[in-house]
Amino acid sequence: MRILVTGGCGFIGSNFIHFVLEQYKDIRVINLDKLTYCGNPENLSDIARDSRYSFVAGDICDKKLAGELAAQVDAIINFAAETHVDRSIKYPDDFVMTNVIGVKVLLEAARKAGISRFVQIGTDEIYGSVSEGLSKEDDPLKPNSPYSATKAAGDLLALSYHATYGLPVVVVRSSNNFGPYQYPEKVIPLFITNLLRGRKVPLYGDGGNVRDWLFVKDNCEGIDLALRRGHAGQAYNIGGGSYLSNLDLAGNILSMMGKTRDLIEFVNDRPGHDRRYALDSSRIRELGWTPAADFAGNLEKTVRWYEENEAWWQPLRDKAEIIKW
Repeated sequence: MRILVTGGCGFIGSNFIHFVLEQYKDIRVINLDKLTYCGNPENLSDIARDSRYSFVAGDICDKKLAGELAAQVDAIINFAAETHVDRSIKYPDDFVMTNVIGVKVLLEAARKAGISRFVQIGTDEIYGSVSEGLSKEDDPLKPNSPYSATKAAGDLLALSYHATYGLPVVVVRSSNNFGPYQYPEKVIPLFITNLLRGRKVPLYGDGGNVRDWLFVKDNCEGIDLALRRGHAGQAYNIGGGSYLSNLDLAGNILSMMGKTRDLIEFVNDRPGHDRRYALDSSRIRELGWTPAADFAGNLEKTVRWYEENEAWWQPLRDKAEIIKW
């Protein structure tokens, strides 16, 4: 299989490329990445010379380039996105361009090339805050930030291309991912690297916001399953089933790093901050997917990875714009 992975130098995209190259010998991967602030070629330096892998620097909004690359592959998996909620509040135009216009450009390229599968990578945030119960794929979408609103628009565009043109589209909506190579503006690597630098960990509001945590490798397995066995025109939730408040998450990280809770700093909440996300993943489980390992063990692995890879994250932290309210 020949696949075009967009945004492959980002966190989930680079982990997915590693996963499929390890899993399959007969696969060929083209990685298209604009190399924005969170796209890091170092994430894939170990496979840069693999004959099954090639990198193209470019923007998914580039119609000509998207068309040329789509003509060379069997499937497209779109990881390319602006993803940070805080940043979307400050720079909404960037999110509309990549998460909506960029998706439309890729869909058109896929349609014209006769692609056999298009996988749109989404997020659980499009369902909005869920006070109780679990969000299902057919629930109403209630996005509450420019980020989640643009991701919802991308999902709906992708599904419309199936309904209107018959493009074999599958949408995957994942819960909060964590693991190696995650850009340090996100909460888990932000907390870890703050502590490694002798700083406190900032918690929005009262720290009671709940998220469903999913180890990135488990997500990659689910995405690969949706690519190969998912039903065209359907969305698939992929949730880790590990529901944790941000306060408890901070406590776990502090404990694993031998720190005390006096290093927690409560800060002003961000606008429109959703209280709780939780996914019903029964649809993807019917295809044979299940999270492989426990949350605590994978969080421990993630902490140790950042402890052992300061050369990777230190330059990113030095230049990072950490959004504050």
